Amino acid sequence: MKLIQFHLPGLGKRVGVVTREDEIIDVTSEESPGVLEVLELSYKEGVSLGVLLADIQERVSNPPPPPLTPVHPHRPEPRDDKLKLEHLNVPPDVNKPHLLLPLHPPEVWGCGVTYKRSADMRDEDSEQDIYSRVYNADRPEIFFKATPTRCVGPNDFICIRSDSKLTATEPELAYILGENGEIAGYTICNDVSAWDIERDNPLYLPQSKIFYGCCALGPIFATASEIDNPYDLNIKCKVLRNDEPIYEGEVNTSQINWKFEELTEFLSRDNPIPIGTVVSTGTGIMVPNDLPLAPGDVVEIEIDELGTLSNPVKQL
Repeated sequence: MKLIQFHLPGLGKRVGVVTREDEIIDVTSEESPGVLEVLELSYKEGVSLGVLLADIQERVSNPPPPPLTPVHPHRPEPRDDKLKLEHLNVPPDVNKPHLLLPLHPPEVWGCGVTYKRSADMRDEDSEQDIYSRVYNADRPEIFFKATPTRCVGPNDFICIRSDSKLTATEPELAYILGENGEIAGYTICNDVSAWDIERDNPLYLPQSKIFYGCCALGPIFATASEIDNPYDLNIKCKVLRNDEPIYEGEVNTSQINWKFEELTEFLSRDNPIPIGTVVSTGTGIMVPNDLPLAPGDVVEIEIDELGTLSNPVKQL
């Protein structure tokens, strides 16, 4: 099952199920005003997301008649123009339907140096071996990345810090945690990072990673059962400048050095992790240093079975 959050003028945030024809079924209700609430409710009631959403959809589609309603109340004719995913994949505008974050995660955590090419390049740039040591270590690099107010959805602006001259995109597969470390689903993450700040001193990592517009998520939340093999997904990244590609790269998640359950175990060790937390699994696509992000660029990240996450860039 694929879920989205989207904005409808006059109604605000909505929850949608994406059909195989990319049509949107609106399943928003008082008990499911957002995907996070749907996920929490599924664990509270002990039912799968599919069963829960089917029940919600039935009740939303066939509400009970209000008091004093005739036995055969008139129902409005169904709309012929069905909303499709492509219709929502546009720049955010309160006056137009558009995609939002696939869920508003209580926390976003990142994992670093999970691909060998990332370790090699970072060590070359830093003239230290700390990254290769982490890559080969028994403990992964895990860092706090973002809160909802620092995240953006599809087609919204990712940002360059005002004090950074070398900010880069880090295209990553991310998973969403349910209860007790269970992986509830997957999405795409753009872990935007100020590389020059981190390279100046590794202790500056939080400032390199955490700022407004540092994390883009979307376009969909795909439940775990929707992804056949998360360790065999192609990730592609393209950076466009003046509508022309200045960089293209790709990697397969088979090259990740850690199992996601291992990352989760370290993350949740003595550390309470709420339902809906997003964990980004690291990047194997390293944009060259001479191509830092610039205002006006557009970053497109495509992952098998998850679609394409596109974001323009602006300077803070």
